[in-house]
Amino acid sequence: MSQNTNNSDNQEIDLTLILNKIKGFYDGIGTSIFRGILFFKRNLLIVGILFVAGAALGAYIDSNNETYDSKIIVRPNFGSTDYLYSKIDLLDSKIKDQDTTFLKSIGIEFPKNIKLIKIEPIVDIYSLVNYNEKNASVTANTQNFELLKLLAEDGDVNKVIKDRATSKNYYCHSINLLTKGHTTEEKTIKPIIEFLNNNSYFERIKKINIENAVASIKKDEEMILQINTLLEKFSTASGQKSDKLVFYNENTELNEVLKTKQALVYEIGVKKEQLVNFENILQNSSSILNIKNTESVNGKLKFVLPLLLIFGFVLIRLFSKFYKRQALKAQQNIA
Repeated sequence: MSQNTNNSDNQEIDLTLILNKIKGFYDGIGTSIFRGILFFKRNLLIVGILFVAGAALGAYIDSNNETYDSKIIVRPNFGSTDYLYSKIDLLDSKIKDQDTTFLKSIGIEFPKNIKLIKIEPIVDIYSLVNYNEKNASVTANTQNFELLKLLAEDGDVNKVIKDRATSKNYYCHSINLLTKGHTTEEKTIKPIIEFLNNNSYFERIKKINIENAVASIKKDEEMILQINTLLEKFSTASGQKSDKLVFYNENTELNEVLKTKQALVYEIGVKKEQLVNFENILQNSSSILNIKNTESVNGKLKFVLPLLLIFGFVLIRLFSKFYKRQALKAQQNIA
């Protein structure tokens, strides 16, 4: 009986200690908050001056160091993707080395304003898998898809898709620029595009591809004329005079002729689209200029700097108080 009573008393004592500790913890928090309020109340003038000074200084720095992002969407032609990436790496190294002589030599008017240049693919896995869709090559599509599956067997398919070796096969790529202040098409974008397109080897490849596309269109148009002549003869033999005929019959040879004509018309459209893209080695699809960069503390120093100054002031006062307390203890111990 007495043992049960002792256990009950011990449990009550333990519970009381726990409650007292919890109460002491919350009391300590309340005391710290109150001391903090008293501290800011005593130093209200200094804190106010630091806040205003920090906001003013931050606003001044923000206004004089505004940075902007610009994007150039390009499409490499004639297998020039590796060439494009190497050229961007070259420009990046020249910008980091602040080689303004080189950058001015390629036509950039204010090279010091360019802070960064990099390139990344515009990830479009469906275009990669269907890379040869416009050439109606089902076999090539299957090969591309199987290749991706093979590459992803021992790893994450997302990593394979974003891997640099894979990403170079995408149609379009984004050249990203970071500039101090606004930039323009004439001062920055156009010189960079002209620099990238300045390559005698790919110029020769471009000329050959254009000639091949023009010759292919001409040949397809001649074949369509021959098919039209054949269809006219067929309509005359059938006693039909309509200019727009739709044949519903089981004549397999005629159906094949119509399918061939349809394929030729589609191929001509593809070749004409290619001729538009073949205007340059690296076709500039579009440019998006001067998007204000707000990453990190860019444009936010008017808010960040006052807080840093006040935080620094608080740390200095706390360190000073700690030092005085320790120095007093040291003196008492010596005495």
